[in-house]
Amino acid sequence: MTLPDRDLEERITTMLDARAASATICPSDVARAVSSEESEWRALMDPVRRAARRLVAAGEVEITQGGQVVDPSTAKGPIRIRRRRQG
Repeated sequence: MTLPDRDLEERITTMLDARAASATICPSDVARAVSSEESEWRALMDPVRRAARRLVAAGEVEITQGGQVVDPSTAKGPIRIRRRRQG
């Protein structure tokens, strides 16, 4: 399953909009939400992570690990996505 990059970015922002301002989401939440088949979501993990990195570059979201903001280009392992926080 392939989705246009913009669709994944929109899904990330839509899912964050539906949650509390301080909430985070996992890339797998997004992948599962756009997958029509349970077995397809894993193939979407890298595209979702790339979409999140583009949103970081645009200043819309932050990538965290262990509650700390990390550089998305070097983050390895599980990450969370949250709205960018001021300050």
